[in-house]
Amino acid sequence: MVAMWCPRAAHAAQLGILINLSEQTMTVKVDGLFNYRWLVSTARRGYRTPTGQFHPIRLERVWYSSKYDSAPMPYSIFFYGGYAIHGTWEIRRLGRPVSHGCVRLHPDNARILFGLVRSYGRGSTVITIRR
Repeated sequence: MVAMWCPRAAHAAQLGILINLSEQTMTVKVDGLFNYRWLVSTARRGYRTPTGQFHPIRLERVWYSSKYDSAPMPYSIFFYGGYAIHGTWEIRRLGRPVSHGCVRLHPDNARILFGLVRSYGRGSTVITIRR
């Protein structure tokens, strides 16, 4: 019997998504190494984006809001009830808090993030949202 050494066997690969509400940014790290930093839009005054640590609950490549006039939510990553990270067509508003609570990002970036979450899996993805 031949033993094979696999560098990833010592620890499971992890995808880390950090959303900073005060900076309106998202940082994406794979196995602790910086990969991406993007502008986002989170909750505007009168609404809230939940803070804490979450794992994705559900992924939907095509989704429309059932609460807000069937607004398109491409590449949705639901992480807490109806809250999701998703693409937006209002890209000029990224970097400012304008949403009803979801985390919005550029559709191209949402597609990349969606693919990463699918690749690494919901259990190996940690979403941290802080003020």
